[in-house]
Amino acid sequence: MDEIEELEDGSGRCDPLCSVDDASSQDFEANYQPKTNLLKALAIIASALAGAAAINHSWVAANQDIAMVLVFTLGYVGIIFEESLGVNKSGVGLLMAVCLWVIRSIGAPSTDIAVTELTRASAEVSEIVFFLLGAMIIVKIVDTHQGFKLVTDNITPRRPRILLWVVGYVTFFLSSVLDNLTSTIVMVSLLQKLMPPSEYRKLLGAVVVIAANAGGAWTPIGDVTTTMLWIHGQISSLPTMQSLFIPAVLSLAVPLALMSLASKVDGESQKSSSMLASEQMAPRGQLVFAVGLGALVFVPVFKSITGLPPYMGILLGLGVLWVLTDAIHYGDSGRQKLKVPQALSRIDTQGVLFFLGIILSVRSLEAAGILRELANYLDEHIPNAKLIASAMGVVSAIIDNVPLVAATMGMYDLTSFPRDSEFWQLVAFCAGTGGSTLIIGSAAGVALMGMETVDFFWYLRKVSGFAFAGYATGIIAYLAGRNIHIKLPTSLAQLLRRINRRS
Repeated sequence: MDEIEELEDGSGRCDPLCSVDDASSQDFEANYQPKTNLLKALAIIASALAGAAAINHSWVAANQDIAMVLVFTLGYVGIIFEESLGVNKSGVGLLMAVCLWVIRSIGAPSTDIAVTELTRASAEVSEIVFFLLGAMIIVKIVDTHQGFKLVTDNITPRRPRILLWVVGYVTFFLSSVLDNLTSTIVMVSLLQKLMPPSEYRKLLGAVVVIAANAGGAWTPIGDVTTTMLWIHGQISSLPTMQSLFIPAVLSLAVPLALMSLASKVDGESQKSSSMLASEQMAPRGQLVFAVGLGALVFVPVFKSITGLPPYMGILLGLGVLWVLTDAIHYGDSGRQKLKVPQALSRIDTQGVLFFLGIILSVRSLEAAGILRELANYLDEHIPNAKLIASAMGVVSAIIDNVPLVAATMGMYDLTSFPRDSEFWQLVAFCAGTGGSTLIIGSAAGVALMGMETVDFFWYLRKVSGFAFAGYATGIIAYLAGRNIHIKLPTSLAQLLRRINRRS
């Protein structure tokens, strides 16, 4: 009683710490629903127990394909509706991967065969995981040193239509070196400092998504899917960049042109925020930016010189940057947050684990021969590989492009389509840019949803049509350029022969 009286003032009323009226109490009870959470947890546990009880060793051995497809479908539904279910997709992905490999071990001719398949799959997946971790840490170190200010400081508020194009192509080229997710985070953060919340800022954010996906599609290190194809040998650096650059540029230019004509982006120029000017680059930030960018760009060069996998090149760059930051910040206790150990604690680990779970899941389907059966079905009903690759981009707007590309790599090997063939380059382009047609179709779009008040239906009404027009234009440009590229050497050869004859 004495403690309660101490909370009361002279008028006999409680201070804010104890003033909870009936309305706020009802709101608290409405928001806090322990019974609902308990029921959800019990439902998940019951489903897991029921699934475990339903697994019959002999039935799984006889119906391995059906069991694996069911588990993969349930897992994918859980990933798509993660927000509704309240379960993180990374956990679902890991659980799905383990369950699929358990079924594979039961259905395989022997456990040793399944273990060999898992070992081979783990070796392939680890290359990509190491590469992603190294690249993410390098980008985080540069971002911690405010190194991206060298890029963002050159974007000054100006006429809205011009700013639309400037933001688009700065993001495009930034994403070609970084990954599209990081580029989106950097550019949307900049926009939030350049201008207050508005319809125009949301439109610029949508432009960032389209540009980030387009920019990441034409370089081996710009997008997770192109990195996967590059590491596993489906595409190589220079031929892919030469073939996909113009389609990627057009896939952004067309939406920008349509937005400039159709959208209401006229008006007063936006005034910059004082927050942008107040940020200062960390000591030696320019040096860290140059070394970090050089480390990322050097990876394809390292692979071509040494023949070693790309993850070795990214680890080399990370090691150099690690030693450099330790040296320039040596003896200064106030700069500990600028060093690599702090960057390690801030990378998106759950995203890497989600990637690990998805790829291992797809590899289990490949080991069981399910993907090969699917490839044969598609070949029978859709004999045109161009249509298959183009359709994949449309599907990637609904389903995450990482498992789609991983499944395609399992469905078709290099004997079906050799390295740098039209099919693999189209897969790289379509999977990278097709996700822009819906905001949930790419990591960049999901990041925009989290950082801005952009919902699914706003993006569908305002942006999806423009993004799809750019996607279709890019495919047409690629196919046209491929045909011209095939005929051009013959024409040049004939011209040179005529010149030699005349001389």
